[in-house]
Amino acid sequence: MSPIRLHLFVYQVGFGDCFLLRFVYPGEVHRHVLIDFGSMEMPDGVVAAKRLLEIAEDIKLRCNGKLQALVATHRHADHINGFATRKNGKGAGDIIRSLAPDIVVQPWTEQPDLPEDASAPIGSSAHAAYQQRLALRNMSEVAGSVLAQLDGQHHGLSAELVDRLGFLGRDNVSNLSAVENLASMGGKQVYAWFGSEDPLAEVLPGITTRVLGPPTLEQSDAIRSERSSDPEYWIRQRALMAHDGAAVSTAANSPFPEAESRRGSQLPLSARWIAERVRQARGEQWLQIVTALDDAMNNTSLILLFEAGGKKLLFPGDAQIENWRYALNQDGIAALLEDVDLYKVGHHGSLNATPKSLWEGFDKRGPASKADRLTSVLSTKPGRHGHVESDTEVPRRPLVAALEKDSTLHDTDHLAAGVLYEEVVLEL
Repeated sequence: MSPIRLHLFVYQVGFGDCFLLRFVYPGEVHRHVLIDFGSMEMPDGVVAAKRLLEIAEDIKLRCNGKLQALVATHRHADHINGFATRKNGKGAGDIIRSLAPDIVVQPWTEQPDLPEDASAPIGSSAHAAYQQRLALRNMSEVAGSVLAQLDGQHHGLSAELVDRLGFLGRDNVSNLSAVENLASMGGKQVYAWFGSEDPLAEVLPGITTRVLGPPTLEQSDAIRSERSSDPEYWIRQRALMAHDGAAVSTAANSPFPEAESRRGSQLPLSARWIAERVRQARGEQWLQIVTALDDAMNNTSLILLFEAGGKKLLFPGDAQIENWRYALNQDGIAALLEDVDLYKVGHHGSLNATPKSLWEGFDKRGPASKADRLTSVLSTKPGRHGHVESDTEVPRRPLVAALEKDSTLHDTDHLAAGVLYEEVVLEL
């Protein structure tokens, strides 16, 4: 039995991802897969908590109270904070949990019970796997330290810097409730990496799901950014953040608590410019740290290719160039992706998540008149990440222009704020 049609529900979550795939089989038999559920910033005028609940209820309605599979591509908040639960049991994550997915798929870095002497994931050294998970945990703690120090201590930092630090910091905190919910829901937990066996074969008959990323550290340690190459670095960085926070708190933390001291705002006028520049430099260093966290976390993202009814659907989460490079350098992978029919644009349209070689290799790109033209789907909100001046804005304008020119683009930014989703139908 093979599916004959795909209904893709692209939910409007602003800067985030949430996709419900409905595979329709003969006789109107439906199989549902949810890929990610999170947002860092909703469309203007939309209350995040309310919207996440609305989407969770809509997902429950559309899948008739049952999910066959749930995929969390990586742990960034804009991909998983919708899975967070509430103490009263009425959170969006509680609703998704009630759908009892048969299989939950996450990247290998999320395996919760991986001890230092474990042999999993297969194909990676146990110690390297353990160290990578340790690094990710420490990264989240560093991000939390940045947020804690921003709270009520904006003096000396530009409003733009505070905004960027807050956005990246919130995206990289551990999202503990969502992480724990994902780790304990579902009948089967699968932690996947490049070349893993089909993780959804049991629940999606007639469909092949290939895992193209992330690689394990044994396959490629390039998924560690330069800043995360040594897990001990993150431990030191965490300690530095804690020390920095203590230094600007109360006099009781001083080695000379009874000595007279002056805060920056009490400095003589002739010296205040120094304090202001020191604080701004400190903020710029924090920004470098949380940006490195963001890159490292994105490189743990799953890349999934669904093959159904002669069609190919590519969902790369937020995979960035280091993650992609490994896949594209493997024999046959570039050729495998040439005839992709539907492309979920990586990392909300960022500059390093859609490699040019990948885009240029899509044979089904072309004008509107082209038969079997490529369909692209972009979930994003402009103005929240990067800068036009530095060619780092998300989504990148040249990429969006190429998507509009050479594919049938479905962009959540074009939806009205009150619209919950767009439905994309693909005949298989």
